[in-house]
Amino acid sequence: MLQGLHRKMSGRVFGPVCLLIAGATWFLFSGDAERSEWAAASRASLRRPTGSPQLVSIAPLPAMDGEMCEWVPASSSSRLVAALKQERMAAASSSDLPSEQVNRAPVRVIHDPYPTYSAVAVDPAREEIVLQDENLMQILVYDRMTNTPPSATMSEPKRVIGGTNTHVEFNCGLYIDPASGDIYSINNDMVDHMVVFSRNQEGNVPPSRMLHTPHRTFGITVDEETQELYLTVEHPPQVVVYHKTASGEDKPIRVMEGKSTQLEDAHGIALDNKNQLMYVSNHGSTSDDGVPGSGRYEPPSITVYPLKATGDTAPLRIIEGDKTQLNWPAQMALDVEHQELFVANDTGNSVLVFRATDNGNAAPIRIIKGPKTGLKNPTGIYLDEKNNEVVVASMGNHSSTVYPRTANGDVAPLRTIRAAPLGKEAQMIGNPGAVGYDTKREEILVPN
Repeated sequence: MLQGLHRKMSGRVFGPVCLLIAGATWFLFSGDAERSEWAAASRASLRRPTGSPQLVSIAPLPAMDGEMCEWVPASSSSRLVAALKQERMAAASSSDLPSEQVNRAPVRVIHDPYPTYSAVAVDPAREEIVLQDENLMQILVYDRMTNTPPSATMSEPKRVIGGTNTHVEFNCGLYIDPASGDIYSINNDMVDHMVVFSRNQEGNVPPSRMLHTPHRTFGITVDEETQELYLTVEHPPQVVVYHKTASGEDKPIRVMEGKSTQLEDAHGIALDNKNQLMYVSNHGSTSDDGVPGSGRYEPPSITVYPLKATGDTAPLRIIEGDKTQLNWPAQMALDVEHQELFVANDTGNSVLVFRATDNGNAAPIRIIKGPKTGLKNPTGIYLDEKNNEVVVASMGNHSSTVYPRTANGDVAPLRTIRAAPLGKEAQMIGNPGAVGYDTKREEILVPN
């Protein structure tokens, strides 16, 4: 500030400063000044901060002999006000110039024009596969046996739900009612509600039902025996349980949350009705009740609770450790008959299969992983018990792949549904919060 003032006073701008000094002196010694006129003059003299140099004057001052700062008599107060207003107008004109560049078209745009699959579910009764598209914010429905040939650009869905009327945005969780075929869709991060569509709805249509959900809801499943809807919340981590038919502002009937739960950025959820258990996958990020600076990253885990757990309930078991190979575990599916837990392992580019009874640092009993599998950042998974198949949604390459239930290793899928050319990787830009540029590597950095 002092440096800027020095620059202004050392040039040809000294005249208005002298006027201010003279006016202030006159004000101190004269009792006849109008306060409103001086208040206006004071406001006029203020400049709006622009973050860049401002134009102070556009006319040079006349050459003066003698002292640079002349005494201004009381009768010339109107001259001071006029001078200040003129200076304000010049400064405003200068600060408004950059606004002419606001509506410029971008030089280029980083945008993925293809759907990215964040979640998947199968409707065995109607032989359909339903996929969530988090990139273009749609719900896509395909025939269950759809298989995109390598030479084809993509497979066209038989039905699409999408558009502003649908209230679908950053959709990441998916459930299909086995009886009615209704589609339950979870919106994450930006829109705090669950939307439900009947199986016959398509296009830009409003949902048949909406439920206001906590912020950052991610996972969804339903206990059909008790007609209860289970949702996971990333942060603060929770499991919230509603009546299956809940809508509008209905409140949960149970909430599991608290430090004892060891929930840490909760994502996927799976239920075991036979043994009355609930499984939750955790990315690992946590903090102490939102205390600034307390954030930390714990190892990713799968925590197991009683099915009806509520409040600050400690887990019965925890699957955690380097042998597990867990790395951002997302959606899960439980094979109750064979007591196997299937996990979409996002950053690990794999599907991990554990025994449902595993505890501690347990290695998976099977792993689907490798270049032949077609997996790339899988976040959605569904166990099709009727057809003995595992269906996976990969956000990283616009594809959904199907495997035998017992698949293991680097195995090729039975079928693939693609929404983009073969080998086309997804940008995976989702709700970017900032942008940076690495000049050394010439890379654009976009944290999601």
